[in-house]
Formats: sequence, structure tokens, C-alpha cells
Amino acid sequence: MGVYLSSPKTDKASQDGENDRLRYGLSSMQGWRTTMEDAHAAYPDLDISTSFFGVYDGHGGQAVAKFCAKYLHEQVLKQESYLSGDLGTSLQKAFLRMDEMMGGQRGWRELASLGDNIEKVSGMIEGLIWSPRRGQVNGSLDDWPSEEGPHSSFHGPTSGSTACVAIIRNNQLFVANAGDSRCVISRKGQAFDMSKDHKPDLVVERERIVNAGGFIVVGRVNGTLNLSRAIGDAELKQNKKLPAEQQIVTANPDIRTVELCDDDEFLVLACDGIWDCMSSQQLVDYVREQLNTETKLSVICGRVFHRCLAPDTNGGEGCDNMTMILVQFKKPVKSGPSAEQQPPSSHQAMQVDTSNMDK
Repeated sequence: MGVYLSSPKTDKASQDGENDRLRYGLSSMQGWRTTMEDAHAAYPDLDISTSFFGVYDGHGGQAVAKFCAKYLHEQVLKQESYLSGDLGTSLQKAFLRMDEMMGGQRGWRELASLGDNIEKVSGMIEGLIWSPRRGQVNGSLDDWPSEEGPHSSFHGPTSGSTACVAIIRNNQLFVANAGDSRCVISRKGQAFDMSKDHKPDLVVERERIVNAGGFIVVGRVNGTLNLSRAIGDAELKQNKKLPAEQQIVTANPDIRTVELCDDDEFLVLACDGIWDCMSSQQLVDYVREQLNTETKLSVICGRVFHRCLAPDTNGGEGCDNMTMILVQFKKPVKSGPSAEQQPPSSHQAMQVDTSNMDK
């Protein structure tokens, strides 16, 4: 669904980088869509031993995806759990923190500055009449002080974004996901999903939606949203009797972690514009084939886009925005015995299903 251009925009925003642990390439392409609503983040040196990569697929506008790309990794770093080495908890708190930060006058103003031209003009006018109001949080200075203004009671954006984030620290890979973007690793050529697509027809998702007072029509939450977890979408998070984790739509991520082994070759983060056209295994096969002759990883991402790009807009698939990050492990990761017989989707991957923590 959506409004399309008469011809696709195939120019790409691309980037490549590396450190002593990995190489990465990323690219994004607007395609047939009238606007580009994807965003991404790549910080190979988030700290001395940690790399951070994220893909954010916006819906209803670009502002929430851009907000996540700008702030989510910063919030991961600011969590006390990050300093203590609990990356899973820091990721969960950072995801939920995005919704908190986007409310009120400060959130409204920041989203306006990240949105389209009309919102930018409105944000400039609004900037003349807001005033900051600092506060204390847990005994320390709030890193996101509130502001007073006409939008002080702003609940949050009606638009939203998926978020699929991978953190690599030493031998460990942590993946946090809310929505239908996806992370996949290649282990000796076999594709293993490190995230699951959050769709309304999943049993756990349907149960939460209905319990929170929502409904599903033709695979869409309350007849509008075709995914069941996202950052933003504030109108679907207004049940005052329930915590953020149990709202109709929640930003609460599934978190999986795996210890990397020598067999792990690369990982891919990509929005559903890719996965609508290729399975996880098909993409892994294609990337491995390209790596035989191409060393620039962003070029491989771009070739994936053209493989997926539809010749016209009649079918829908291949007409979405496309964003992909390809991370290649530069050298073998020192670890225990080979995990070839223990795929991360079973014994080696520990999934934290945070949706059921309060049950």
C-alpha cells in the first residue's frame, strides 16, 4: 500500500567503514515511494570494545525513524545497566525511552525539526516560544530536560518506526528488535534469524493487542498498522491501566544474544523492503556469492536493492524504501568449540521475551 512515483528513485546514500574487528557497508534507496522514511545508524566504535548498528523503518512519516537514528544509541550508552555490562537490559530501556522522550513540548519540537518542510517551519516558529525546564532524575541531572510550551501535553507522534539493532561486544552479538525489520547472521553459509517479525497474527502479539483493548482486521492492528511492535504510534499506547510493555502496540523489543564462533561470516540488518522480496537464506546466498568478487560492502547492498526493485508498481513487492547494513567479521572470533551443530536459533541463542515479564 502507498502512493508511488512514476519512476523509482535509485540514487543511494551509502557508507563503508572498518576497525580491527569488522568491516561494514550500508546503503539506502527511496525506490518507488514518494518519500524516504527509513533511517539507520552505524557506530563501529561505540566504545573501545563495542560496535552498534541499527535500521529504522518509518511509517506515517520520517520523523520517528530519524529520531531513533539520532538518539537510541546514545540512550543505550546512558543506561546504568550498560556500564555494568548488561547490554540486554540497556537495549530494552533505550527502546522504551524513545517513546518517553518523544512526548511533551521537547519531543514535539525535536520531531518537528526532523520531519518534512512544513513541520520544520512550524518547529522554527515554535522554537521562539518554548522555555527549557530542567529536572532531576534518580538524583542526577535529567539528560532530556522538559520544556514548557503549547505542546507540553503532547502524548507522542501518530507516526512510528521499527527498530532492529545489533550490538557486537567482543565475542557476543546482542540483537534487539521491535517491528518487522530483521537481523540475520550467516554461519558457514546457513542463515539464522536473530530477530522475529512482529506481526499481529502471532499468538503472543494477538493476545497482548486484545488484552489491551485493541483488535485486528485483515492483519492490521485496529485496522491500520500491519506490525505489532514499534517506536512511536502513540495513539495505540494510551491505556493508562497498563505499562508500556503491555500496550496495544509496544516498543518493548525482543532481545536475543549469541556467542559468535569462527563459523560466523557476516550479519545483515535490513528493513522489510528487502525481506518482502528475499528470504533470509536467499539473501545470505546472494551476499556470499557477491563477496567472491566485490570487496566494497555498500556496493553489495546496492546490488541487493536492484535485485529486489520491482519493474513497476502493480504488485507492491519491491516498491518499498530499502535500507541494508552488511557487517563482515574481519577475522575469526576466538570462542569455544564450533557451533555448526548448535545454531543460534536453538541452543546457543538466548531469547529474552520481555513481553511476558510481568505475567
